[in-house]
Amino acid sequence: MSSQKSTTDATPATAVPIAPSTAAPKMPSRERGRARVAALLAAASAVFAEKGYDAATMTEIAARAGAPIGSLYQFFPTKAVLADALLTQYADALVALLIDLESRAAALSPDALAAALLAVLPSLRVERAAAFALIDARPDMVAQQGQLRARLRQAIAAVLRAKSPTLPAERAAAMAVTLLQMMKGAAALGDEPDLAQGHEAQAGLVHAAGLFIADALA
Repeated sequence: MSSQKSTTDATPATAVPIAPSTAAPKMPSRERGRARVAALLAAASAVFAEKGYDAATMTEIAARAGAPIGSLYQFFPTKAVLADALLTQYADALVALLIDLESRAAALSPDALAAALLAVLPSLRVERAAAFALIDARPDMVAQQGQLRARLRQAIAAVLRAKSPTLPAERAAAMAVTLLQMMKGAAALGDEPDLAQGHEAQAGLVHAAGLFIADALA
């Protein structure tokens, strides 16, 4: 990926819009409409990841989703509104993965916990690429980038405290900063053209994260 300006890192980890716009997406109430919106968002994520924000067109996104262009505009009045919805969806998906990990953290060894944490960002590779493209193309997204980073740090700290309830909140927060950087590193290594070297480096990073967690929780 061309940029390491991360979309990853303390506002509450609850689902909140990442980039509110003057216009707002129309959220359907029926199952058919929700399925259509999901398809449009998936198509938009793929197109933004491939072409970037500026080169992507609403026409191409609608075609990729197999939907009429009017349907896309019905739910997302502008490309900026669509981009905002994608960033919010990406943030919510990452936090949901971390909340799930929080529910399992107590039963995991430090090494297993490290491996699970470092697998979060690579598991949403296309969405992450789209988020990079959107943030890189839009200077107004700096504040929203910080909000996402903060949500992820808070969610990681909650995972650590689920693993070790006696861990002080301040210590968990500090550890979350380090672990988030390791998570971003693992995601970047997954983009290495030499997959074998990338996987070997990822394994080393997971081992280092496991040692870091074990030492801190000892």
